[in-house]
Amino acid sequence: MSLPWRFSSQGISVALRVTPRGGMDAVDGIETLANGRSVLKVRVRVIAEGGEANRAVIELLAKALAVPKSRIRILSGATSRLKQLAIDGDPTKLGAALLALTQIKDH
Repeated sequence: MSLPWRFSSQGISVALRVTPRGGMDAVDGIETLANGRSVLKVRVRVIAEGGEANRAVIELLAKALAVPKSRIRILSGATSRLKQLAIDGDPTKLGAALLALTQIKDH
C-alpha cells in the first residue's frame, strides 16, 4: 500500500477522504480507493456546511500532529469529500507523526 502523503521542502501534502457527521472526530487509518489512490480516512462530527467540516478536519489534524492550525491549508477539494491538504513543517517529523497515527488505527 502506498502512503497518502508526499514530502516537499515546506512540509508534506496529504490526500484525505473526509466523512462529515461521522459521529466523532477521528483519523481512521489509510484506505485505498477504487482507482488505486491511497487516502487518509478522517471523520468529523460536524456537517459539511459553510466550511464547518473543513475547519474541523484542520483542527483535528493540527491537534493530532501537534502543529498550529495556521500551518495547514486546503490545496484542493474544499467542497469535496476527497481533499488535498498541505501541512507546513519538518517533513520528516510530520511523516513520522502521520505514520504513528495511522499505525495505531490499523491494530
